[in-house]
Amino acid sequence: QSQLVESGGGLVQPGGSLRLSCAASGITLAYHATAWFRQAPGKEREEISCMGGSNNEADLVYSDSVKGRFTISRDNANNMFYLQMNSLQPEDTAVYYCAAHPHIDCVYRGYLEVWGQGALVTVSS
Repeated sequence: QSQLVESGGGLVQPGGSLRLSCAASGITLAYHATAWFRQAPGKEREEISCMGGSNNEADLVYSDSVKGRFTISRDNANNMFYLQMNSLQPEDTAVYYCAAHPHIDCVYRGYLEVWGQGALVTVSS
């Protein structure tokens, strides 16, 4: 059974940094585009970053809200991927989810192959 397990959420002050990690089992991340979503209180879940699968890493997407501050990366050897978040602001407060697309590109086809359980990130002084 495919599973993604997130870690690294928590409380951070405005301007600070956090790194989220997503560990996979039962699925080989290199064969999938890997993505980060977030859902802020009272808002819909949004995809904030995606990286294409192995040999397709140039398929790299960031939402306008995080571009220049967040960086997605992946370690195929250890079957993990990450989201480095810098210059965090209160509006970044949300539950963050890692996910794998069903294919090697970041095109949304109506469903995601597997989701993580979510990690709460709170940005507050």
